[in-house]
Amino acid sequence: MSLELKERLDISEEKFLQYFWDCWNQLRDNVTEELPMPPLFQFLTVMAFQIFTCEKVDVAIIEVGLGGRRDSTNVIKEPVVCGITSLGMDHTDVLGDTLEKIASHKAGIFKPNAPAFTVPQLPEAMDAINERAQQLGIPLGVVSPLRCEDFNGLQLSLAGDHQFINAGLAVALCKSWLQHTGNRGKLFAKEDHKAHLPDAFLRGLSSARLSGRAQIVNDSIPKCSNIASGDLIFHLDGAHSPESMKACAKWFSEAVKQHKNSTLWSPVNSFCTNQLTDAHCQNGFGHAENGNHSKNVKQILLFNCMDVRNPHVLLQQLITTCASSGIHFSKALFVPSMSTCNKVVSGSTVPSLNGSKSNLSWQFYQQSIWDKINGNGTYYAFLFLHSLLFGSFLIATEEA
Repeated sequence: MSLELKERLDISEEKFLQYFWDCWNQLRDNVTEELPMPPLFQFLTVMAFQIFTCEKVDVAIIEVGLGGRRDSTNVIKEPVVCGITSLGMDHTDVLGDTLEKIASHKAGIFKPNAPAFTVPQLPEAMDAINERAQQLGIPLGVVSPLRCEDFNGLQLSLAGDHQFINAGLAVALCKSWLQHTGNRGKLFAKEDHKAHLPDAFLRGLSSARLSGRAQIVNDSIPKCSNIASGDLIFHLDGAHSPESMKACAKWFSEAVKQHKNSTLWSPVNSFCTNQLTDAHCQNGFGHAENGNHSKNVKQILLFNCMDVRNPHVLLQQLITTCASSGIHFSKALFVPSMSTCNKVVSGSTVPSLNGSKSNLSWQFYQQSIWDKINGNGTYYAFLFLHSLLFGSFLIATEEA
């Protein structure tokens, strides 16, 4: 997995640095008491607009950071088309404590004369979205998820059933853009909605990549200390709301079952990394394999949750959804947000946690929630689930 600051700006590192410092210096030179330097997301938004303008892009896709109506990206007065993906209970401290309030914020990106699209929503969310569209007198299309047969033998590259919903919305937005530019007829000669998607659309849908979201990464256990050699399979995702955690858990469970059915399983350490932050959230799951087949298979949760989230809701959703598919975690590891890198060479010993100055009180709290969830009732008692805290991944692999 490779997540970096410029992951949403597909330009070279050299150009990125050039634009970064150009924006930084211009803003810094105009700082006043009333107008300080913007926070990171707002800074990147300004920088993105400069990049789009200077690079003379044909089309810019702008994704909001938080909500919509009051988001820093919501400065475009005449967008070509607007879209809203599946909504859930997220950022409730800012957007409101009901889906209706959240949807009202999201629909704040709608503008006069710009068609809008969304996907099937819960009634209270759909009512708020519809109300905003009617106020502006704009058409609102509710897009159905794409189906496997829509891909003409190819496969959607982004994993998870929820990505078929996102893909359907993406197709609708692209069609609207093509209509606006007068190019729709070149790709869509027929108006038959049952016709296969154009080759250009299929290429995009079958090759799209999004690091750290429903991503599977294969790795090997370092051959050092007392760690047994073998393979790890990390399943990485960014769930940070109850709804997205449910989708994440369903994807992970299906991926684990597919792996079981397609290969001979050997002893596995399954590391599920969940790094929940406001900006980019990454969860991960993995397996470690070595010589003896069909035993000692483990799913291990590696969990990180910022203190603005509710770890009880997220962990409960993860455990329940995975269990409904017969997937259970044998261990949970809780890690802080800040990471460090230790150089490891042949013969090295695993770094010790002793003497660490990190404040792990939040991780201990998450651990207590995990233990409480798995200690309430007999359903999970037979799994002998337990949780641990580690200061480094190498220590985690040694103890797992």
